[in-house]
Amino acid sequence: MAKKAAKKQSGQSTAVVEGEVPVVGAREACPCGSGRRYKACHGRQAAHAVQELVHRPFEGLPGEADWVALRELVPAATVPLTLAAGVAEGAVGEVPSVTLATVLPLAWPALRRPDGSIMLGLQTQSSSGDLSRDLAEALELALATEPGSPVPARRTAPGGRRLQELLDTSAPFTPAVHTGFEFWLEDAESATGDVAASLERANASAIPTEKLAGVDSAYWCGTPDKNHLRWVMTVPEEQLLDALARLSAAGLSSLGEDTRLVGSFRAHGLTVPVWDLPLEMTAEECEKPAVEFAARLAETLADPRPLTADERRARANLVSRQITLN
Repeated sequence: MAKKAAKKQSGQSTAVVEGEVPVVGAREACPCGSGRRYKACHGRQAAHAVQELVHRPFEGLPGEADWVALRELVPAATVPLTLAAGVAEGAVGEVPSVTLATVLPLAWPALRRPDGSIMLGLQTQSSSGDLSRDLAEALELALATEPGSPVPARRTAPGGRRLQELLDTSAPFTPAVHTGFEFWLEDAESATGDVAASLERANASAIPTEKLAGVDSAYWCGTPDKNHLRWVMTVPEEQLLDALARLSAAGLSSLGEDTRLVGSFRAHGLTVPVWDLPLEMTAEECEKPAVEFAARLAETLADPRPLTADERRARANLVSRQITLN
């Protein structure tokens, strides 16, 4: 026998009439006034939105590969962002600038500085299946936040706008990689309390990283045992793996003596080949071999022939060492 529908409470929210129900905790009473918990009522729509994973959340934005690198690989970096026309209208106070940051103090999604400028955190917890929508909501909340205040973490409401709608997609995307996180504050030496402790922890854990200048979206990083080059590429995965396999089988996949293509990451719909480098090889010394490799790769990508047996074995080896980050 079917259950009777729960009666709506007399104090039903006006949000129901307007078709907008606020997002609350899963076990809290649904704001629509149905008498049921949020997760069993309007929370079902939010849960469905979480399951709809967007594999390439930054597609359509300039610098998609760098967005992925800053989200997954680079500890400390900033990028100036340009809002689309009309987005800043209705903001609380003036908005002198908007800056994307890899991470913010205490993992805040966004921060409204005292001068009204906004910092948007990229390496934050995603609460939906669309990272672009999560970041866009944090940006919109920052626009509505009083200067001098952080934007607290919250669950993303379904149906909101995406970064592709809020940002000027004709503006360049030019990351600046930093050695530490002093960019958090106008005067880092004056930091106290939790922010100072968070800054100290972040600086202590940051892996030295530099962006190559001669090729797109390639990042050198140094670790105690060896250095690495991690290169985010927008070439379709299957096509890229075929080309890397051809180069590996021909002995042309390295970046010089004692370097080796060791595998790849898969991140936000893009593939990230990774090379091991000797400890003494600097980012500057990677520049020329990276440019030369890019030329070899472009030529190999244009080869229409099917893979040979050796190339298929090389491809299987690369696939076996591929790691999915998300």
